[in-house]
Amino acid sequence: MLDSGDEKSSSFTAALVAVALVFLGALLAAAGVTLLARLAVLFFAAAPDGTHVAAVIVFAATYFVIALGEAPGLRLDRAGAALLGASLMVGLGVLPLDEAYRAIDFDTITLLLGMMIVVANLRLSGFFRLASNFVVARAKTPLALLAAIVLVTGAFSAFLVNDAICLVMTPLTLELTRRLKRDPLPYLLAVPMASNVGSVATITGNPQNMIIGGLSHIPYGAFAAALWPVAAFGLLATFALVALFYRGEFLTRERLPVAAPAPARARGFLVVKSVLVTLAMMALFFAGQPVAKVAIVGGALLLVTRHVKAEKVYREIDWPLLLMFVGLFIVVEGLETTVLTPEAVASVGRFDLANAGVLAVVSAVLSNLVSNVPAVLALKPFLAGAADPQHAWLVVAMASTLAGNLTLIGSVANLIVAERARAAGVSIGFWAYFRIGAPLTLVTIAFGAWFL
Repeated sequence: MLDSGDEKSSSFTAALVAVALVFLGALLAAAGVTLLARLAVLFFAAAPDGTHVAAVIVFAATYFVIALGEAPGLRLDRAGAALLGASLMVGLGVLPLDEAYRAIDFDTITLLLGMMIVVANLRLSGFFRLASNFVVARAKTPLALLAAIVLVTGAFSAFLVNDAICLVMTPLTLELTRRLKRDPLPYLLAVPMASNVGSVATITGNPQNMIIGGLSHIPYGAFAAALWPVAAFGLLATFALVALFYRGEFLTRERLPVAAPAPARARGFLVVKSVLVTLAMMALFFAGQPVAKVAIVGGALLLVTRHVKAEKVYREIDWPLLLMFVGLFIVVEGLETTVLTPEAVASVGRFDLANAGVLAVVSAVLSNLVSNVPAVLALKPFLAGAADPQHAWLVVAMASTLAGNLTLIGSVANLIVAERARAAGVSIGFWAYFRIGAPLTLVTIAFGAWFL
């Protein structure tokens, strides 16, 4: 039986979720209907010749498979769909092969590859396990442990690729909570949410920001200066909402038991080397050096070692993600070349994408329909002619990233945590995630649109 206090708390929580769902549904419905109407004008603005129709069909089919995650009845994943779509754009005559090569933003591919190598070295060196032991030694209460997990995950995700941070933080969080005899679910929920939010802060935080950095040419420091307050607010909101929805776990005077540090198994020299190279890269980023060049040089330097075979590092790299990027660049270029006439772009321009609130909602809707990276690429043609394209790109970076917190399938980071937790015997349900993720998404995007 619940006492009256618990009943009131449960009623308050249910009301909060209900309000969030009503507002979210209204926003998505309004944005979705208007956006579909504009897209209809867009696709049929030009005379439908053979290449026009081919470009539309290939683009739509590619994005459909990416939205589902796998082609129905086939074993074609997102990376394969992007590669097939790119090949068809060339094979059907939509794009010549040389134009397809030029459509690939190699700065983005190089930056992502370099950052993956850096994160792999940090993980293999034992750095992240040392960091977790540091947290255990200082977190005395469940609330302090939650704060530490949110802060550490968000801070690492701000400068390193958030998907890779989730790969590292999920098993560490599971190990921490089991050693301390706590319910792992609320702490695990905090990991992808804090990772998504923290990654908003910089160009190197997530793949879509890397694309935006390359397309917009916004300096690393200027990007971070504009968006770190949004990330900081989001981390505070993540901490508050997880604590609110799991009051029995966190709003208590109970102290955590004393737990011996787990064996670190760290390679001291490699830890120091990896950390120093990472810090040097961050300094060069903020100094205005080309981020792709710095990332790949830093990653390559870390391959020079006697402690870890290069093959181990290569196994840590998400090659399918890189392949998906290459394919999507070509698919979007094919659509842009054949379908997006100046008249069609102007028609979508009347959607008032110059308004930060409207652009934020459109970005969030697209990101949940087809995932954030494809959404960013799909918006590229419409932002090039904006009155203030750099501001528009910052809004897209903010909204497309924060939209990933809406549902359990909203971002790759969420799925990584859910799958790793399931393999360890902990189930993260859709509703358990959504009841926190929905209000968190609404609050953070609203703050971001207002702030920007």
